Amino acid sequence: MQRGGKRAARVPGIAVITVIAVLVAGVAVWLVWSSEPDVRARNQMITVVDGPGDDQRVTLDTSFFSPAGGGRAPAVLLAHGFGGSKQSVRDAAVRLAQDGYAVLTWSARGFGRSSGQIALNSPDYEVKDVRQLVDWVARRPEVRLDAAGDPRVGVAGGSYGGAIALMAAAHDPRIDAIVPQITWYDLADALFPNATGQGPESGVFKRMWAGLFFSRGGPAPGAAGLAALGGGSGAGREEDAEGGEDGEDGAGAPSAPPRPLTAEEVRCGRFLPEICGMYQKVAESGRATADAVATLRRSSPISVPGRIKVPTLLLQGQRDSLFTLGQADANARAIAATGAPVEVAWFDGGHDGGNGEVDWLHDRTLGWFDRHLRGDGGAGREGGAFTVTRDGGRDPGTRRPVQLHAVAGGYPGLSGTGQTSVPLGGPEQRVANPPGGSPASISAVPGFGGLGGGATANLSIDMAGQSAAFDSVPLAAPLQVTGSSTVRVRVTPEPSAPAGGDAAAGDAAGSGPDTGEAEAGAAETPAGSGGTRAAGEVTLFAKLYDVAGAAQAPILPEGLVAPVRIAIPEGGSGEATVTLPAIDHRFEVGHRLRVAFTTTDLGYSTPASPAVYRVALASPAVTVPTHATLRTPSTGPAWWIWALPLLSLAVAAALLLAGRRRAADEHDPELDSVPLRIHGLTKAYRNGELAVDDLSFTVEHGQVLGLLGPNGAGKTTTLRMLMGLIKPDGGEVRIFGHRVAPGAPVLSRLGSFVEGPGFLPHLNGRDNLELYWKATGRPAEDARFAEALEIADLGKALDRAVRTYSQGMRQRLAIAQAMLGLPDLLVLDEPTNGLDPPQIREMREVLIRYARGGRTVIVSSHLLAEVEQTCSHVVVMHRGRLVTAGTVAELLSSRTPVNGSGTRLEDVFLDLIGEKA
Repeated sequence: MQRGGKRAARVPGIAVITVIAVLVAGVAVWLVWSSEPDVRARNQMITVVDGPGDDQRVTLDTSFFSPAGGGRAPAVLLAHGFGGSKQSVRDAAVRLAQDGYAVLTWSARGFGRSSGQIALNSPDYEVKDVRQLVDWVARRPEVRLDAAGDPRVGVAGGSYGGAIALMAAAHDPRIDAIVPQITWYDLADALFPNATGQGPESGVFKRMWAGLFFSRGGPAPGAAGLAALGGGSGAGREEDAEGGEDGEDGAGAPSAPPRPLTAEEVRCGRFLPEICGMYQKVAESGRATADAVATLRRSSPISVPGRIKVPTLLLQGQRDSLFTLGQADANARAIAATGAPVEVAWFDGGHDGGNGEVDWLHDRTLGWFDRHLRGDGGAGREGGAFTVTRDGGRDPGTRRPVQLHAVAGGYPGLSGTGQTSVPLGGPEQRVANPPGGSPASISAVPGFGGLGGGATANLSIDMAGQSAAFDSVPLAAPLQVTGSSTVRVRVTPEPSAPAGGDAAAGDAAGSGPDTGEAEAGAAETPAGSGGTRAAGEVTLFAKLYDVAGAAQAPILPEGLVAPVRIAIPEGGSGEATVTLPAIDHRFEVGHRLRVAFTTTDLGYSTPASPAVYRVALASPAVTVPTHATLRTPSTGPAWWIWALPLLSLAVAAALLLAGRRRAADEHDPELDSVPLRIHGLTKAYRNGELAVDDLSFTVEHGQVLGLLGPNGAGKTTTLRMLMGLIKPDGGEVRIFGHRVAPGAPVLSRLGSFVEGPGFLPHLNGRDNLELYWKATGRPAEDARFAEALEIADLGKALDRAVRTYSQGMRQRLAIAQAMLGLPDLLVLDEPTNGLDPPQIREMREVLIRYARGGRTVIVSSHLLAEVEQTCSHVVVMHRGRLVTAGTVAELLSSRTPVNGSGTRLEDVFLDLIGEKA
């Protein structure tokens, strides 16, 4: 007895633990379970006219994504990066459409299946194209308008797509908000940087990035001549584009036989000839010409000061040696000067790899558009005026990297909210520029930064004899550097070696003609290609290292360098203040800061002629920026994690105490004999429009009830709630007194056929029915196969494969499936769809015969004449609301015959919904 008593005492404890476990699991499933609405794309070719004289017709390959939930919504133009196409941004477009935006993607001129040639986002070409895409969007019925021809529209995109967002906003006042990502302010400065601030005319050519950039616009491997270069003319392709949905455009289409490319196609790819010629010149000389600077700046926000006046969210990658954080800073300062709202985020990503933070960037973009296109304030969206992603270590459970987002209420620029001077030590040091610029030091390898995945790859190598380094003492406290540091350097050329020695070195390096005396500096040329030195200049690459100690290699944050060209007066030394790359990096206690200057870098053009310089600090310190107001969230467990066990116990206790009352709410004994009672049923679409509005009616035993209404009346939504497939927003459905909910036991008394049959085509009809019944988990003897099949009258067709069935036979098999177990309530949606007149008559007899046994049938149908002959009662709905309910005879007698003709249900129905001509 005593042992039995102990067991009895344990039962409640076990029950509580079980309830808690189920509760926690249920909460977890609810949190991670997603049910995104379906989004479909409509592909089309849109013809635009551009060019300086507005005389060039270009066909753009586009996809339009209607907003989920219907209605008019703000639009977003989503632009792709350089070398991509509309397919590159398809996933992002679907997510925005699921969030209720109308989205247009397109392949820019010269990319994908679009025709035309690449003009680098020129106002005469790509910007004009975007203006006409905005015109097209303004004509769509799904898009909200601010005025005739003026849609509520935002533009977003990364890299090349980010630049077109900025340029389009400058040239089209209809654009209401933009989200440019990892893009440029001054393309000339990005490709010819000079950290002394002297501008791209004296900048150092970013050779590898420029080469990769240009190659992405070249002919595709295995492409078929001009069709690959120009994307075709667009003629004859619109039908293919319209027919495609989702997926890759043109898949499976026959390709034209390949032909050899012309010399011009090989040389210039899909670029405009003037862009191609510009690149050829600068790539050969390693120097920016005035024409090159002018061309690149025409495609840059620097050329439109004061004209970008819309709310702008700038998302710039910290791991980006192509378009650095300084480019985003320049954009932010220029746009903020107009008074427009600007926010800046530095995230873990960029052209050199990193995590990418796709979900976080989507949330920030969505929040920005919600605030400035929808006007809802972007409630619940993370971010401030300035946000920086920082390393939060690893999650203790998953061991995956954790990103934390430090937030500040204001953006201070690259100089930070404060500055700290860190003393540096080190004597004047000699460094050599090797013949031909090879071997070169390495900071980052353009185009290969993502090979290490999300981890920070330390690829930096400073070649011996080419680098001068100046270190601080070990730090006594941690130092968080956020922004661009500055240091002042002095360079003195060493006297030249004899001419013969130079010639020998030059010949050995294959550097071309004898350069005579080595001068202080050289014309930048690709390593090994030769070139002459421009007198009075020295090229160096400045870096800021984090040095932990002898056991660990120094870390170059994000692999970033600052190229400089320093003017050298004849017979003297040159000095310059060098602005180091903007970073967000924490230097720990005991670490040292190291400023290094190298003569070469793999990613840049460097002097081909050998030379030796003396490098010293003109000021023995580096000035680093700090940001006191950036706040990083705690990395410890959130408070709710500690509170969850107590909360679970409280909820479990509440569930146990409320169990009986809830059970009483779920069952009303007074309705045990009523097959169906619907009261106050309401369901709204995502956009707030009511699909079902306060619907109430009752169905009794033996009735065959017709649920009538025009398309969009809410019939199918009502049936889905009746079956427990979706939850109502208000009201209730009761079957035999039990409230309907997903998985409710009373649903076993319901048989249904809604939204078309689904069978395994290779199985015969009988096997399909048996497989369905097994899936219900109910005993085989409860299926009552023979009775259901007799009522459906399928005969020998049961033993044939379903793929051989006609549409009518499939419908009858679906009815037989719904009748398995002879449910007391049978619900059918368009049961006569696809049936011929004799089959319709047979179906009518089946339903009447089924209800004659005391069961209840509900039929939703558009065939009013058939409903009139089959149903005993009807419920008429219109725009989600109940119009009338009663017997068929009552409805027919309510209308006075016209011209002596008999009254039809169709006439009554049209009168009731107000659509009678």
